[in-house]
Amino acid sequence: MSNFDSLQLKWDRRHADPQNLPKAADVLLQNQHLLPSHGKALDLACGLGGNALLLARAGLEVSAWDLSPVAIERLQAFADEQGLVSLRAEVRDVEGDPPAVDAFDVIAVSYFLNRSLIPALIASLRQGGLILYQTFTRIALTEQGPSNPDYRLGDNELLDLFSPLAIRFYREENRLGDPSQGVRDVAMLVGERTRV
Repeated sequence: MSNFDSLQLKWDRRHADPQNLPKAADVLLQNQHLLPSHGKALDLACGLGGNALLLARAGLEVSAWDLSPVAIERLQAFADEQGLVSLRAEVRDVEGDPPAVDAFDVIAVSYFLNRSLIPALIASLRQGGLILYQTFTRIALTEQGPSNPDYRLGDNELLDLFSPLAIRFYREENRLGDPSQGVRDVAMLVGERTRV
C-alpha cells in the first residue's frame, strides 16, 4: 500500500464517523468580516468542509479539496442539504496537484501543514486575495494534534512562512498568562496578497 493510499484510508475512517460534523476554523469564524462579497474560494485539505460551507454561505464560489473520498461525499451531501450550489467538492491530492497561479480570492486552510506547498498557495492568490490559515504549534498545553513535530509549527513560524503577504491578523498565545483562557495550541493568520 502506498503512502497516499494509507493516508487516504486513515482519513476515510476518521471522516466516516457520523459523530464528526463540519466545523469552520476559528480563524475563519473570527475574521469572516474580512471576506470579499464575491469571488472564488478554496478550502484546501477540507476534511468535512466546515470552512467550505461557511464560505459558500458567504456568497463565494467554493472549491473544496481533500484526499478522502468519504469526506468529500459527506461534504457534498451537507452542501446539497443546505442548497449551496456554489460549492464543488472534489477528491484531490493537493500536494501532487496544487492550485493554479492567480486562481483564488480566498484560501482557507485548517489543521494541515505542508511547508513546501505554501509558496504555491501564495502564488494561487489573486491580487487582494486572502489566506486564512490555522494549525497546531509545537508549544502546546494539551495533547491535541499530531504527535510528529514536523506537522506542528515552531514559534512564530507561520509569520515567516507567509512573509510575502501583508499580515492582517495573527494570533499565537503560546503559554502566556492564564492557560484556561484564550486560544492555545494553535497559530492563526490572515494574510493578504496586496494590490500592486
